[in-house]
Amino acid sequence: MKLPSRFYAMVDTAGGQDPVALARILLEAGARILQLRLKEACSRDFLAAAREIVALCRDHAAILIVNDRADIAKLASAAGVHVGQNDLPLADARAIVGADSIVGVSTHSVEQAQAAAAGGADYIGFGAIYSGGLKNVANAQGLKRLRAVREAVSLPIVAIGGITEGTMPAVLAAGADAAAIITDVVRASDISAKVRALLAITPDSATGESI
Repeated sequence: MKLPSRFYAMVDTAGGQDPVALARILLEAGARILQLRLKEACSRDFLAAAREIVALCRDHAAILIVNDRADIAKLASAAGVHVGQNDLPLADARAIVGADSIVGVSTHSVEQAQAAAAGGADYIGFGAIYSGGLKNVANAQGLKRLRAVREAVSLPIVAIGGITEGTMPAVLAAGADAAAIITDVVRASDISAKVRALLAITPDSATGESI
């Protein structure tokens, strides 16, 4: 698949926003691929939010990927699901959402990336790239390992973990097709302006960062 944007937007409540309201802001600012990540929501609320956001995505020619929950993705008619290493296996997630849906897989090594590619993933997530971030990661993967993954697989790579507007150019230059950013977006004073700035970033604007 070809990702519709270099900015992979995360609908996460870490900034205190209502998920549907946040999705609307992201979409109106130009985001074209969203992931709904509601770790604390009950299934009923998760599904209700997913259905509303799918409708918003249709209005903006965008797609919604649901984090973890293949059942929610299927019921909400989302574009696909994203699973982690400890979630449903790739083949089982694919069986639930269907052959034509998108399945992304979180990876943290070259071996996991290659396994996801061999298993038929449509794209992979890779990270955490930098220390800190929403999960307060202490031992980050860094750009060197991102480059190694880029050399090992041909799938689109969504880099994640501690990425900001300032570091996104280097992440793209290191081989990521897109950057998933949570904290720098949801805690921005002006989310719309932040999204527009991220959408304008290209790999050519990298500063030569080499970690």
